[in-house]
Amino acid sequence: MIALRIREHALAKRGVSYMLALVWLAVTTLPFLFIIVTSFKSQEESFSSSVWDLPQRIDLSQYESVLHGAFFVYLRNSFFVVGLSVLLIVLLSSMAAYAFARLDFPFGKTLFGLVVAAMIVPIHATLVPIYLLIRNIGLYDTAFALVGPYVAFGLPISIFILTEFMRQIPRELEEAACLDGCGPLKIFWRIYFPLSTPGLATVAIYNAVALWNEFIFAYVLTSTPAHRTLPLAIWDFQGQYTSNVPGMLAVVTMTSLPLIAVYAFGQERVIKGMMAGSLKG
Repeated sequence: MIALRIREHALAKRGVSYMLALVWLAVTTLPFLFIIVTSFKSQEESFSSSVWDLPQRIDLSQYESVLHGAFFVYLRNSFFVVGLSVLLIVLLSSMAAYAFARLDFPFGKTLFGLVVAAMIVPIHATLVPIYLLIRNIGLYDTAFALVGPYVAFGLPISIFILTEFMRQIPRELEEAACLDGCGPLKIFWRIYFPLSTPGLATVAIYNAVALWNEFIFAYVLTSTPAHRTLPLAIWDFQGQYTSNVPGMLAVVTMTSLPLIAVYAFGQERVIKGMMAGSLKG
């Protein structure tokens, strides 16, 4: 009797878990489905029908307008800016994390505390100073104008993740390398950097997703389509008095596809990297 009740209780808990999972799936999936469905409407239909109505016919003119516009210029800029920024974040944060995790130097804990504290700095509070700095050094309206701020704001969380990850790597490997005559730099490149691959992948994917969608700095620090990134492609479909809603949602759909592909292939590595940096063993 007791075993039967325990089994019923377990089945009930599993059923509640499945229901919550389905609710969460609906919450996360339905908005994206709404975006896709609306992007197949014509501009006239989007204004004359309910937003929840299915399109009367599949209209691909919005996607044709996107592809015949400056979309591929925005795409190229996004790949360049995000790729360079993520590469710099991975390299700089891994070296800093190794120093914090394994090297003893004055004020190390204080500096690490400042790095962690930088995670709570509001990005928008730095917008005006960064804008003035970028203009003064002559990088305004260039792809490189975005790299500096992106790297600066991606470093704190990346250093925090990798520092906790590298602290779990056995010291015996470092001691063996020291006996072979390796210095700190060689130990980092030959031991800590390769063994931190799950953490590095976590940092790379996390920052790539965040920077791919970044809007405010791209909007403020660039002004021409030749240097703007994908989040700003949506402005090509917004006029002074009206907006092409299906066109804007077609841009959003096409912009989201690379992120969906990256996350679909990398989500397991992200979770493993996060767990590996938070658990002992």
